[in-house]
Amino acid sequence: MDRRTFQSYNGRVSMYPLKFEPIFKPRIWGGQKLREVFGKDIPPFEKIGESWELADLPNDKSVIANGELAGQTLAAAIEAHPKEIVGDEDFPRPFPLLIKLLDAQEVLSVQVHPDPETCERMGQGEPKTECWYIISAEPGAMIYKGLKDGVTREQFASAITKGNVAELLAKVNVTAGECHFLPAGTAHSIGAGLLIAEIQTPSDTTYRVFDFNRVDDTGKPRQLHIEQALESIHFGVSADALPVTTIGRLVDNEYFKIDKGHQSERCEVLLSAGELRVLVFLSGSGAILAAAADPVEFRAGDCILIPAAYEGAIRFADDTQYLTVTV
Repeated sequence: MDRRTFQSYNGRVSMYPLKFEPIFKPRIWGGQKLREVFGKDIPPFEKIGESWELADLPNDKSVIANGELAGQTLAAAIEAHPKEIVGDEDFPRPFPLLIKLLDAQEVLSVQVHPDPETCERMGQGEPKTECWYIISAEPGAMIYKGLKDGVTREQFASAITKGNVAELLAKVNVTAGECHFLPAGTAHSIGAGLLIAEIQTPSDTTYRVFDFNRVDDTGKPRQLHIEQALESIHFGVSADALPVTTIGRLVDNEYFKIDKGHQSERCEVLLSAGELRVLVFLSGSGAILAAAADPVEFRAGDCILIPAAYEGAIRFADDTQYLTVTV
């Protein structure tokens, strides 16, 4: 390894783009698409629904895969080098993003994530706001995104008992290139035939309210969290108020911002120091370059953290689409 990868430069530590070991999650609704599309080294013949590309949760912490910091968790690296990586010694812990790639071969359960007020009221859970970027969609693919107009808590609770919850949800047909924002409190589900990049706040609190009467591999229905879900859903919020975007600034809220980039083959984009960024590459390939560090190559499906102290450039070897996430 070239010693220039991580060294003192002009009196400060010289950082480099950080890649991570993905954390694979088997899911009843998953498949092998992450291997087929992105070359992820997932276990063959297993239903892998999620690849956690960047995580800092108590039981799931991303491990750096490249350079001098390889083998350290992101949390440990930030603790040792807060100014260089995140730009601020008082940066919030845990790391305020959880980024996943999802392979939905079957429909997911209907679920909801709580907002901060609900977590405080119930004395449990972690709030979660998220968005879905549709990487690919089979013909007819759809999502459930919020409630139909006028649905009340009482109607929803009755539908749970009757097993027809999906009839009360807003059904939205989707195509590749769309970004759907889902604030905490939104009842939702992902339909079959979708490959998605999910950017969210760092929480794994999910309240499953309906699972389409499905059973797991042992023949048992999966656990539901009906009481918590009814407490968490924002009734009275129209699904029409939930935005969908396709170009430029895709998401802008108090937790994170997401911008979509598209660069053609042989283009080069400069990266100036001063801001932490996470790049999620949706297609293409190339390398991130700097005078004081080895090149860091990327391809579709990679998630790379650009430290605040890093200066360099992205050189695109192919036509490339990517997301830039900032907090």
